[in-house]
Amino acid sequence: MLQREREWRSGGRISGAAWRTGSGVAVLFLLLATGAAAQRTKYKPGWNIFSPQQDVQLGLKASEDARKKLVMCNEPKLDAYLTQVGKRLAAKTPTNGVDYPFEFHCVNDKAINAFALPGGYVFVNRGTIEAARNEAQLAAVMAHELSHVALRHGTSQASKATAAQLPIAILGGVIGGSSSGALLTQLSAFTAGSVLLKYSRSAESQADIMGTQILYDAGYDPRAMAQFFETLEAESKGRATPEFFSDHPNPENRVQRVNAEIPRLGPPLRSPRLDSSDFQAAKKQAAALPVIKAKPGEPSAAGAGKPPAPSVKYVSYQGSAFGMQHPDNWKKYGEGNVISLAPEGGVVRDRNGQEALAYGMIVNQADPHGTPGARDALEVSTEQLIDELQHSNPGMRITRPSQHIRVNGERALSTYLSNVSPAGGQEKDWIVTVLRPEGLLYFVCVAPEGDFPAYESTFEGILDSVRFTR
Repeated sequence: MLQREREWRSGGRISGAAWRTGSGVAVLFLLLATGAAAQRTKYKPGWNIFSPQQDVQLGLKASEDARKKLVMCNEPKLDAYLTQVGKRLAAKTPTNGVDYPFEFHCVNDKAINAFALPGGYVFVNRGTIEAARNEAQLAAVMAHELSHVALRHGTSQASKATAAQLPIAILGGVIGGSSSGALLTQLSAFTAGSVLLKYSRSAESQADIMGTQILYDAGYDPRAMAQFFETLEAESKGRATPEFFSDHPNPENRVQRVNAEIPRLGPPLRSPRLDSSDFQAAKKQAAALPVIKAKPGEPSAAGAGKPPAPSVKYVSYQGSAFGMQHPDNWKKYGEGNVISLAPEGGVVRDRNGQEALAYGMIVNQADPHGTPGARDALEVSTEQLIDELQHSNPGMRITRPSQHIRVNGERALSTYLSNVSPAGGQEKDWIVTVLRPEGLLYFVCVAPEGDFPAYESTFEGILDSVRFTR
């Protein structure tokens, strides 16, 4: 190679012998790579009375039901990140020419788990994002779930269950399509114990191996699949079995099987994708989401009475870019520069069953807008932030235009808005924005309109205590 480079630089031509040698090496490399790929373990979908198009129809109905019954993260940035990773993996998922829609949703559940419905509707618990050590490990879980979709394990399992319950003559009618609509309707109701999600150990092993192949083809380090299972096993030592293993039967020698498949995938990737800043941001954002103990269908905390008054005793919190103090009877969710503070009962369920902050403060950061260093950068960035908040909250209205204030001596903007409160009626939202080197840092103070005056002095005390670290 070095000799050919010298000849090229000197203007000479590469000799035929040199070209043939390089060509031979390329052909040999191609043959080796092809041979390795040919050694991959191969799987194909099992017996199924449903068509792939019915998988999509069934999965869509079940997905709609799931979003009503589960507590969703309701955080567009998290869903967008999962979609970004998911689409990268889906592009390498062998679907036999079927155009699955593939959707990816974040579930606000601290348990380490994920599931995929037929047709490509994937749900990932926030606990999985928090437990994964890097993007490759999160991608491993998602690739595992996409393998269930590609191998059609859900409807294959439903087909077996149906065949066991119906006489052959009736089954023939179902296969012919005369009863398939009714069967789809019957199966589409989502439950955690649904036959669509009851996989065998064999199906789990298949999803492990195919998921490892998808990881490799998408450019991720395929070892992340085994590493995530090792992480789960370490988490379970001395404690209850992780929910992932409860819903996904743990095949024997799981890690060993995955590691044995890796040499069969092809030549080692030169620079496998392992982690990203987007993953680290998503992990912090997931950790910052508040969690409530109430189960879906139970009354919200608002129905049980108002939270206790803010304590006059304060405790300190130190993030990476700021420090602050807050009442010692307020709980902190999240870490770094992305946190939520709420009293007991300050997080409630809204009408859609989603958890939402009714009393407390949210601290977050957003990308700045406008010309960097411009005098109006704070104003432009704040306007963009409020536009985004209003897009996510159609009932949000500005009640007092932005005014300039100071936070720890820094220029800031104070804006008051009104929104629909998850506790019922209207709430007041006081948003304070500060442009910092790491982005637009913003504080959202929240309370129902009738209770806001009682909380205002507490919000002011918290903001007065803010100290920027750089």
